[in-house]
Amino acid sequence: MLPRRLQQDAMLSLLGSTGSIGESTLALVREVENLTVFALTANTNAAKLLAQCIEFAPHYAVLCDDSEAEWLRAALRESGCKTELLLGVDALDQVASAPEVDMVMAAIVGAAGLSSTLAAAKAGKRLLLANKEALVMTGDLLMSLARENGATLLPIDSEHNAIFQCLPTNVEGVSEAQFTFVEKIVLTASGGPFLRTPLEEFASITPEQACAHPVWSMGSKISVDSATMMNKGLEFIEACFLFGLDHKRVEVIIHPQSIVHSLVHYADGSVLAQMASPDMRVPIAHCLAWPDRIQTSAPRLDLTAQKPLEFAQPDLQRFPCLALGMEAAKARGTAPALLNAANEVAVEAFLHAGLDFLAIAEVNAEVMAQIPCETATSLAIIQTADFKARKLANELIKKRI
Repeated sequence: MLPRRLQQDAMLSLLGSTGSIGESTLALVREVENLTVFALTANTNAAKLLAQCIEFAPHYAVLCDDSEAEWLRAALRESGCKTELLLGVDALDQVASAPEVDMVMAAIVGAAGLSSTLAAAKAGKRLLLANKEALVMTGDLLMSLARENGATLLPIDSEHNAIFQCLPTNVEGVSEAQFTFVEKIVLTASGGPFLRTPLEEFASITPEQACAHPVWSMGSKISVDSATMMNKGLEFIEACFLFGLDHKRVEVIIHPQSIVHSLVHYADGSVLAQMASPDMRVPIAHCLAWPDRIQTSAPRLDLTAQKPLEFAQPDLQRFPCLALGMEAAKARGTAPALLNAANEVAVEAFLHAGLDFLAIAEVNAEVMAQIPCETATSLAIIQTADFKARKLANELIKKRI
């Protein structure tokens, strides 16, 4: 039986501990004997963060929204938990780059996770990247920071982790040398809850329906992105940056069962695929232990008990957000940041302000069309593009609601 220990004792900062990736990571921390939590962070969920601090006793807890700070500080004190509470986004950078930390799980959803992800890369950490938006927005900048500072970047997204597992092992993490004999990579996509929904019903789709994913259990924003297939558009962009590939060498296929997580096509005609039950503990465990493996309680895959596996080409008319992601990957520069920012605003408006489901793609497309793409040579340029896209997206949404 494989061990439940890492090669050596490790200290983990978990950014976004109250989300779905954070909870899956903590489920593994309970199983791994020599993995200690240094910091846990949350945006607003003070109650869940309190429970996690009491159980795992990290050195630090970070709460970005300080409205519950006094309650949480008092509750920590009353519970006897010695965890020190820090506040605000600067504290995220602090716990991501602290010298005591060996690994950083970057699991904050959206652009809010950008600064702390960059801080971890600058500090040369083993960076377990679950925040796809950080790589989508900064692309080559993040990859350069990781290389220059000796950070090891390991992908948590099930699709990118699958590709990584199908490549030749490289002890430095992702490397261009791994692609010498690769023709292309293929990302699989479940198609979300509306893969077979008649198009005439799309206009009446509700947030509750969009968040009811048929396979994965995820947060609301990621669930909506899966429903529009924007998540696959962002993952397409992410794959181009992460693996250093031209957009022509990346493809997407629909695979509703989510058993084959991605494939790598080699020059000799071989195709390697990584398969597992759809459980995020599998890629997380792979990155925690890499280049070794550890025993986990994740469900085992039994292909004889599975329904037939299906594969199909994506319908870009049904899922225009996927097409927008592919276009942004081709354009590069600030295009991915513009698309990501517009989508975050549009999804938030769909979830909480009454924006129609179909309007998510329309807002994204209008922002991409109206704001020129620039060369993304600095973080300041990327942040300016992000600001412009959010401002325009909000203006466009106000006209629709």
